[in-house]
Amino acid sequence: MPFVTRVRNSRFFHSHRRDAILLLSFVVGLLSGLAAVLLKNVVHDIDRLLTEGFSTQGPGWRLLLYPVIGILLTVIFVRFILKDSISHGITRILYAISRKNSLIKPHNTYSSMLAGAATVGFGGSVGLEAPIVLTGSALGSRIGRFFRLNYKTITLLVGCGATGAIAGIFKAPIAGVGFTLEVLMLDLTFSSLVPLMISAVTASSVAWFLMGSDVLFSVQLNEIFSLPDLPWYLLLGILAGLVSAYFGHGIRVVEGYLGKFHSPWKRWAIGGVVLALLIYLFPPLYGEGYEALRSLLSDHPANIFEGSWFMSVAGHTGLFLGLLAIVILIKVIATAITTGAGGVGGIFAPSLFIGGFTGFFLVNVINQAGWIKLPVKSFVLVGMAGVMSGVMHAPLTAMFLIAEITGGYQLFIPLMLTVAVAYVTSRYLQPHSVYNYRLAKRGELITHNKDKAVLSLMDVAQLIETDFKVVKPKQTLRELVNVVAHSNRNIFPVVEGEQHFLGLIIMENLRHVMFETEKYDQLTCADLMYYPEHFVSLSDSMEEVAIKFQKSGKYNMVVLDGDKYVGCVSRARVFSKYRELLKDFSEE
Repeated sequence: MPFVTRVRNSRFFHSHRRDAILLLSFVVGLLSGLAAVLLKNVVHDIDRLLTEGFSTQGPGWRLLLYPVIGILLTVIFVRFILKDSISHGITRILYAISRKNSLIKPHNTYSSMLAGAATVGFGGSVGLEAPIVLTGSALGSRIGRFFRLNYKTITLLVGCGATGAIAGIFKAPIAGVGFTLEVLMLDLTFSSLVPLMISAVTASSVAWFLMGSDVLFSVQLNEIFSLPDLPWYLLLGILAGLVSAYFGHGIRVVEGYLGKFHSPWKRWAIGGVVLALLIYLFPPLYGEGYEALRSLLSDHPANIFEGSWFMSVAGHTGLFLGLLAIVILIKVIATAITTGAGGVGGIFAPSLFIGGFTGFFLVNVINQAGWIKLPVKSFVLVGMAGVMSGVMHAPLTAMFLIAEITGGYQLFIPLMLTVAVAYVTSRYLQPHSVYNYRLAKRGELITHNKDKAVLSLMDVAQLIETDFKVVKPKQTLRELVNVVAHSNRNIFPVVEGEQHFLGLIIMENLRHVMFETEKYDQLTCADLMYYPEHFVSLSDSMEEVAIKFQKSGKYNMVVLDGDKYVGCVSRARVFSKYRELLKDFSEE
């Protein structure tokens, strides 16, 4: 027996389930961390190779060319080599959990990394987070499937992969755990929290070991948080929530417009040209945008426009703030165009970018007005967390991410206030985040609802009962009474030909004629049947079946495949199966 088969069939993975999950969470975290490091380094090397000898902060023909080439390479890879869509990585994970028993296609263990590297490495205005999260989740799904684990365990390993990906790419283990709990909505239980923590620590340790201990934004906060500043952080939270709502709406509108072009080449040509022009005019839009954020956090923020068409006005405070406002608005369009034209990337980096610019814009408006002197760097960092919280509907993730990637926890009070207010504001204007909007619109989002999650594990075909006696429309009442005498059911489907369903006879409507023997040969089943208002289709989801039982008040409903009778499904059997799965789904 091959070694791999012996490992898969090992008694350890079935008789010591909890220990096996801890071991597998370590493996998933290790692989996710390595994948995050690999992707980061590949994109860095591509960027260094392409931009060596010129600055991406100023206009140049390469800024017109590179993003178009990157998206083209991605489109060719996806269309001719992969032949499967891999855009919107987080949404695909949610869909897999909701509708695919947490089974993610094997190619996602590498395809998103390749496509993301081409898109972002060539300057696409998106982030690397979604591709690496999809990669990590696919690794978890693949490992769970290899060991033939159940839905709940595979889902947990998918979450471990996502946790490891975030922890690895940002060196932020707490944010990684928070992301999985808030965005993927895994149950917060002891049995799920410990594996997530193991994956997070493993992945971040791998990243620290291979990439060093430097944080993404090394900021020295000279100003200590002051309580009188709190109302201004409240204002920042409201503004961040409004910007987040604009972000989500803008993404949907731009992607929807490009989606009207059925040809991927038209989408690439139109989107690529517009994106190239936007980046050419506003170089900070090039790539993930972290360099621009570092400039805002430096002592020379005007450097973000160094060498660009607007360098001459960057020294004028009013015009500079106006340019920042334009960049905030256009970044959303650039991000949506990148993905809508065929690129692959995420919204982590764009939301941080827009949040940092929003915080910088607001604090400078307030400081220029002379009302109060507020700390600029603190508002940039808190603004990053605010917009991320509003866009992703993940306040804990945003708060801990900023604390971890800056290496400081001095801003916890303003962070908590701003992310909470931004979340509430954005949630009020936009009930669903960018990630789950598409699934919620189609009614396919179940990760945020345990009842739906359990119902998704049930299948109509497995609950069908076929011991109901069927009758023909021309059978007499005498023949029907004989059928009733030999049946332990109280409903009788009427069919003809090859199970063509005509109607239903129920005992309640039969009692008043059963004892009128003079009608035994006069009445037929066709006279006694009726066509039910509610019936179940073989293609119905269990959520639809549950709704039909609730609306009809019936205890049994006919199941049809087109117009053919298949059997019946009972409320009692559905409820019994639901309780059985709920117990398994919720157990510690």
